Amino acid sequence: MTMRLSVRVERWPIAGAFTIARGTRTEAVVVVARIEDGDGAGQGECVPYARYGESVEGVVAAIEAMAEPLAAGLDRAALQAAMPAGAARNALDCALWDLEAKRSGRPAWQLAGLPEPGPLTTAYTLSLGEPAAMGEAAARAAHRPLLKVKLGTADDATRIAAVRAAAPGARLIVDANEGWRAADLERNLTACAEAGVVLIEQPLPAADDAALAQVRRPVPICADESLHDRASLAGLAGRYDAINIKLDKAGGLTEALALAEAAQAVGLDLMVGCMVGTSLAMAPALLLAQRAAVVDLDGPLLLARDREPGLRYEGSTVFPPQPELWG
Repeated sequence: MTMRLSVRVERWPIAGAFTIARGTRTEAVVVVARIEDGDGAGQGECVPYARYGESVEGVVAAIEAMAEPLAAGLDRAALQAAMPAGAARNALDCALWDLEAKRSGRPAWQLAGLPEPGPLTTAYTLSLGEPAAMGEAAARAAHRPLLKVKLGTADDATRIAAVRAAAPGARLIVDANEGWRAADLERNLTACAEAGVVLIEQPLPAADDAALAQVRRPVPICADESLHDRASLAGLAGRYDAINIKLDKAGGLTEALALAEAAQAVGLDLMVGCMVGTSLAMAPALLLAQRAAVVDLDGPLLLARDREPGLRYEGSTVFPPQPELWG
């Protein structure tokens, strides 16, 4: 049966604003690929990211360019070679997983040879802001067991101290989004250690992270912008203790699963993260997240509303997707 491809762009308002070291957003713009044949339909969502040279228009065009190969029978294995890692391939890869699950009547976790997924605790993100504002946000979220704190400024020691004082019982992870510099690295690492931070994501720019191999790391360091797919792993040696796998970077669940295996084989811990998107983007990542030490799949919690049906969140606990959503 011939596969037919359609693509749509969706805009989802963010609850308030989402601020990191690179700027502020008030909406999540996502691209959804839908693949249909006579036996069912599968969908996958991606979030184009300018930091990686992506645009909504470019991702849409890249997905649409695969219409003829898909109609000719392109499968997931061939897709990995037909497109580079990135958001466009992620949408198609996840749509093909979903389509296979719908066709076969078997869940995607079973098709992937994975254990049946269970509920997980996700981090909840606190946007970058003035120290007092971040402390207030932390106080409102202090009931959550795991908080992800966005940093990346010259006054981060004050910010993380304010968050810790307002949420004394929460585990904290920090994401600097490449906002620190080598000259400030030891001071910021010390401040995070004193606040009891358990993981720091991407403190230095990806192109300038060699300094991580030269300093004592009192808190484990996790690669985000420095890590995309398996081709990135070799460059992390000696610099990082963990990696943040995002399906939009890896180019889909297929590569993400292989990346997780390869990373653990060289002693790297796993974090599974996301861009700000809806439950459709989080659903396939939840399969991978079952093996992660840290889970950061709070995208829908940051939106003013989520798609329906969506994932079930109870506080910071997120449950596996139902087939009506994905997989």
